[in-house]
Amino acid sequence: MGIDALFLNANLATMSSSGPYGAIKDGALIVTGEKIRWVGKRSDLPAGAREEAAEIHDLGGWWVTPGLVDCHTHLVYGGNRAGEFELRLNGATYEEIARQGGGIRSTVAATRQADENSLYAQSLPRLQSLMAEGVTTVEIKSGYGLDLESEGRLLRVGRRLGREEPVRVFTTYLGAHALPPEFEGRADDYVDFICQEALPRLAGEGLADAVDAFCEGIGFSLSQTERIFQAAAAHHLPVKLHAEQFSDLGGSVLAARYKALSVDHLEHLGPLGVQAIAQAGTVAVLLPGAFYFLGEARKPPVDLLKKQGVPLAVASDSNPGSSPCGSLLLMVNMACTLFRLTPEEALAGVTRNGAAALGLADRLGTLEPGKAADFVAWDITEPAELAYHFGYNPVKMIVKEGRVISRR
Repeated sequence: MGIDALFLNANLATMSSSGPYGAIKDGALIVTGEKIRWVGKRSDLPAGAREEAAEIHDLGGWWVTPGLVDCHTHLVYGGNRAGEFELRLNGATYEEIARQGGGIRSTVAATRQADENSLYAQSLPRLQSLMAEGVTTVEIKSGYGLDLESEGRLLRVGRRLGREEPVRVFTTYLGAHALPPEFEGRADDYVDFICQEALPRLAGEGLADAVDAFCEGIGFSLSQTERIFQAAAAHHLPVKLHAEQFSDLGGSVLAARYKALSVDHLEHLGPLGVQAIAQAGTVAVLLPGAFYFLGEARKPPVDLLKKQGVPLAVASDSNPGSSPCGSLLLMVNMACTLFRLTPEEALAGVTRNGAAALGLADRLGTLEPGKAADFVAWDITEPAELAYHFGYNPVKMIVKEGRVISRR
């Protein structure tokens, strides 16, 4: 089997479990097809690799990491909520705005009015902002349509973004994001609609890779969430959960019983929830952008999660209401400054553990033979700079499935 590309003169942060950052100084990568074939020190290159390579790239001593994974976004929606941002700064809480018909519902109204092309046009710049910082895999949730037609449209736009842009898109059905106005006071009926109509149709059309729900006092109860998890299992779809953001309802314990890929937010997560997800192998996804933007005071129990060995992912939560963010690198910095992750833990959160939060750890997240040739070359002198800087993008080259898609 031939060598399509050889990448030389690079320092590799492989993010494997061996040593800090899995670092290999003066390393090299061999790519065949869409996968990494060999990783190691340049001095250990297999005989004949240079002669066999169709392309040779000298990376000039740059650091190389796996392609970044943003494992929690709501990128596809219509309109914005800058007005609600102003209301919050004048004293209104996120919950008060939601209960008065604002919040998610206001975005639902704007989204339902937008056709597929309009949604694509509005979402593309948000996605491209993430991609410019080395994001090669992104999860995109629905949840701003809440009826069958609109939710399908959101998921189709997500799929289209993945086809038309050099990025891997993982789509998640989040019908249980909020109660739509036509189901006011009938939450159980809406859950019936999700389980009996929407989820079967969307799963049958192959539009969803996973199912999510918002288990919260202003969202859906434990029993309603469990019904959705059961419906997802019937369609062989893994589950994720927005859990313990504003209160501890026990959503993480429930998610652990269903072997959820991840539980996300977690500011109010308690010891029982931590123990449950640790035993289940579920990833804890930290969303510092929402914590920052909403002015929250209670932090996720990061020390306890670490002590129990729970994998910690970091994501942008890019959405119009609580994290209108277009920078995963900023989230890496915030994960360190707000939640006290180390730079290595934060980088693992957007590589190795971000991939695990999508059930893709066997394919992505580390620089290892057999994994997708997704990686980023950075003009930095040490990996910690990716967490240290903010408002600064040191990307020099992005490779997606063995193909150079960006070079600066």
